[in-house]
Order: sequence, then structure tokens, then C-alpha cells
Amino acid sequence: MKCVIIEDEIPAQNILKNFIAKMPSLELLATFKAAIEANTYLNTQSVDVVFLDINLPDMSGLDFIKTIQNPPAIIMTTAYSEYAVTSFELDTIVDYLVKPFSFDRFLKAVNKAKDKLEVAQVTNNVNEETIFLNVDKTLHKIVISKILYIESQRNYITVVTETQRLSYIDALKNWNTKLPKNDFIQVHKSFIINSKFIDKISGNTLYISANKIPIGRTYKQDLLRVLGV
Repeated sequence: MKCVIIEDEIPAQNILKNFIAKMPSLELLATFKAAIEANTYLNTQSVDVVFLDINLPDMSGLDFIKTIQNPPAIIMTTAYSEYAVTSFELDTIVDYLVKPFSFDRFLKAVNKAKDKLEVAQVTNNVNEETIFLNVDKTLHKIVISKILYIESQRNYITVVTETQRLSYIDALKNWNTKLPKNDFIQVHKSFIINSKFIDKISGNTLYISANKIPIGRTYKQDLLRVLGV
């Protein structure tokens, strides 16, 4: 599991780093002293577990959780046990470690996070919508949520995922009715994109996994609205 530490006390950081190093199932990606430093990172990187101190210099850990889009599993750490009841009111918090805590107690918290992530993964797999595309007389299974973008070229449609690129005869307008509106948006007369995979936008061009996709003038305002910009 990929994890980060958000803790302003160096001794507490070192204890967490030491415990994490003993766990082959954990990979420490980054360590932050303040919540504001971690905000952009957590909203742009894939993280499974966050070890989060409640008392941070810029804002409380509990307030910080509310700023994270799709928050990962959170393991709270603090010297003040009275925060425990408040902490568990947030669904993303899986456990609460009161300093100083032992490795055994740390391991118990990590196992709780692991169980929560496994349940979430099973649920996601069950709920994944799929579609079969008939390309060259072969049916190809596509998970809709994993589509990066769809491109129209003359009479052909190309459906692009991280591992597949399938082209066949179809019209882009037919895909507007197949795709969930909350994730997919048409950004050009020839492109529908999955907004979850946008890496950046520069001028009238957006980037998805190194692919440059033009943004049509009449589509840009709708795109920015969907992104909350």
C-alpha cells in the first residue's frame, strides 16, 4: 500500500518511518510537516493510506481531511485521546493511534486500513460497467471507467484506454448516450474525454497520459464548469 506521513514533529516522523520500513506491504511515498504542503500532492497522486497528525501548524488534521478529493484511508495520530470520538465520525478514518504507540498497535491500524481498501476494491470491481466493442470480427471488453478518451476521425471512432486502442466504424454522437455524464465530457467536435484522467490544461489544449487533445472554443466553458474552475 502506498502511504504518506503528515506530521510536524520530527521524532514522531522518525517513529512512523521506522515502523513503515518494517512492513513489506507499505511503500512510503512522501513526508510532510504541514497539511498545506500535502494538499496538492494528495489531490494529484494515488495514495492508499495517510498517517495524519491532528495538531498541525496550518490547520487541524480533521479540517484537512475535508479538503481532499476522494480521500484515502486515514490513520490519525495524536497525543490527545479526547479527539478519538470526533475522529471516528469521519468515514475515511480507519483507526486512531495515541502517542506514544507500539509497533503492535501500529500493525493493527495498518491491517484495518488494508481490510478497508480490499472491501472498497471488491465493491468497485462489482460496480464497474463494461461494454463490448466489435472490432475486426472480435469482441473486445472495455471497462467504461478506464476509457481515457474517444476520438472521431471521419467515419471511425477510436476508443483509447491505458492498454488498448480500438478503432471501428461509428459516430461520436452515439457515445454521448453510452457514457456517464459525471465523468465524460465532449471537449471538441472530435473528442470526448474522461475528466478523471486530465493531467493538465494549457490554453486550448489538455493532456491525458502524454496525449495532446484540443479543446474547442464552444466546449471550453462546459469543461471548466465540470472541473469546478
